[in-house]
Amino acid sequence: MNPINKFTSSRLYHLLGSTRKARIVSASAVALTVCAFGAAGVAPLAPDASDLPVKTITQNVDLPNLKTQIAALEEQDGSQKYVREERIRAGDTLATLMQRLGVEDNDAENFIKKDKVAKAVMQLKSGKRVQAQTDEDGTLLWLKASVVDGRDVPVKNISITRDGNGFKAAEAPVQLERRVEMHARDIKTTLFAATDSDADGSRLPDSIVRQILEMFSTNIDFRSDLKRGDKFNVVYETFWQDGEFVRAGRILAGEFTNRGTTYQSVWFEDPASKQGGGYYSFDGKSLKKAFLKSPLEFTRISSGFSMRVHPISGNWKAHKGIDFAAPTGTPIRAAGDGVVDFAGTQNGYGNVVVLKHWSNYTTAYAHMSRFASGLKKGQKVSQGDLIGYVGTTGWSTGAHLHYEFRVAGQAKDPTKLNVTAQAPLTTAELARFKTVSGEMVHRFALLRPAFDASTLAQK
Repeated sequence: MNPINKFTSSRLYHLLGSTRKARIVSASAVALTVCAFGAAGVAPLAPDASDLPVKTITQNVDLPNLKTQIAALEEQDGSQKYVREERIRAGDTLATLMQRLGVEDNDAENFIKKDKVAKAVMQLKSGKRVQAQTDEDGTLLWLKASVVDGRDVPVKNISITRDGNGFKAAEAPVQLERRVEMHARDIKTTLFAATDSDADGSRLPDSIVRQILEMFSTNIDFRSDLKRGDKFNVVYETFWQDGEFVRAGRILAGEFTNRGTTYQSVWFEDPASKQGGGYYSFDGKSLKKAFLKSPLEFTRISSGFSMRVHPISGNWKAHKGIDFAAPTGTPIRAAGDGVVDFAGTQNGYGNVVVLKHWSNYTTAYAHMSRFASGLKKGQKVSQGDLIGYVGTTGWSTGAHLHYEFRVAGQAKDPTKLNVTAQAPLTTAELARFKTVSGEMVHRFALLRPAFDASTLAQK
């Protein structure tokens, strides 16, 4: 027999606040101020009762109906094997988990406690799935579970299998299934209300709502511009493991109609190009500004691009950059996509990084206290990547970033330049882009009540 063992259960939803809006706003604020490499603690299973003083209480309880949790497999010799699935509960010990899984195998428990791979099962968070197969006597044949990272995303699968009279444990990278989902929503009150649920009861993941806000906030003020009758379509990717939702990915295309005006974007990343991916209008024009207004998130301009008295020499001379005053250690971000052309010490600049961008543009970041870990010449960086930290090295009288924007090697005032787009797509890239955008045009058309792709194709 080859019975299909398929389990269904409600998905735990972790709230970042008491309301949908609070979750999105709180998460967005954290994303702006906290780096992704922060540590996260995981509470392990509670100590086993066998390791603690025990007080026994006897109580008669009804056994739960396990029909939805157990799959029985009959072998050719007539013996029975059982596959059970359980979720980690708050306060679980290894013993209580194994009991719910129908495992009555002291050797298996001892192995899990001692083996460096298998003991990861004891660190699983509440709500995570564990599957086990036993024989009629409760002897463990195999056990499977997934270990998650601080963002609750599975990073590796743990498997424990019987090997003769003993056990062996192995770990393997998680293989996620990618799906593409499409949704159309009408605005009746707020964006958050529209993304909470639909006629079929589905809701958009918080991360997708944040991306919608980021994608269209340059054209739409979501606090005051929305009105009843506005609408949007969104196509995005999701990732699943064994039929269970794991996380949402990137928005592949978005379309928002606000007060009669429609804004559109499509994600395009050409594997044949050195240029990173980005969002484009449906005619192939980049929607991403080529350079950030400031390489620092929180700062003030202490000296602009102009003539000034040099703070050290006292001479009247041109200041060929912009100084951003900030505390030592403030992260410095790449103003645009590019390649590291220089990273080292250079006369009055002190520790300086020079990035080479598309066309004849370069940017320089001087007086750093230190460089980002592993930064080296020839390394590719994307806009917003960490490249170093504010300092006061070289000819400097205080902690600040000296930022230069150069065109063909000549320093220019970036506040007076109209460089608003990324490098344009080449002819070959544009041809591949049309294939991607054409698919999204078709998807948007399917989301509309009336199938009309011609309107999109003309935009």
